[in-house]
Amino acid sequence: MKRREFHSLAAGLGLTLTGTQAHATTGKGTVETFMLPRHGWVPNNPHLPVILYRQALATDGDDPAALHEALFQQNGWPPQWRNGVYDFHHYHTEGHEVLGFAAGSATLLLGGPGGREVTVQGGDIALLPAGTGHKNLGSNADFLVIGAYPPDQTFDIVRNAPTPEQQARLQTLPFPNSDPVQGVTGPVTTQWKKA
Repeated sequence: MKRREFHSLAAGLGLTLTGTQAHATTGKGTVETFMLPRHGWVPNNPHLPVILYRQALATDGDDPAALHEALFQQNGWPPQWRNGVYDFHHYHTEGHEVLGFAAGSATLLLGGPGGREVTVQGGDIALLPAGTGHKNLGSNADFLVIGAYPPDQTFDIVRNAPTPEQQARLQTLPFPNSDPVQGVTGPVTTQWKKA
């Protein structure tokens, strides 16, 4: 794709490009935050809220997943995969996770068994602090997710109560330097505080 075509596509998807930077349109998008207390074997995160960015990116165009990847990369959250969300309860202890919903829709259960149901659709983005349980309760055939993590962080798939080593890692995992969607002025910098 030629540079001019890419800039045109990006503008149509609600991104503005300055140099090599992509910025999400704030338009009618909203940000939701909520805490998830420990629930059974799922630790969640007692200090950091889940952050949901509703309608953060437009989803029309040939490859909205690439726009999610570009946004995350530019804000210091290197994308690591394209896939979906597993249909079993799990959480991660090796990284905070941002999920960009590039297409389709799904109902997710956050917080472990008996947790909070959240419906997401293309254009939404969810930031899950390490330890946050999540599971796909059902999605349509078009559902596509981009997963990204702060530098030097990754994901493990934990399906049991955390070991002492995993619990210690959850309590000491470094904060990212910027918000994956809104950069240095985003909700991570104001909503995530050290305990």
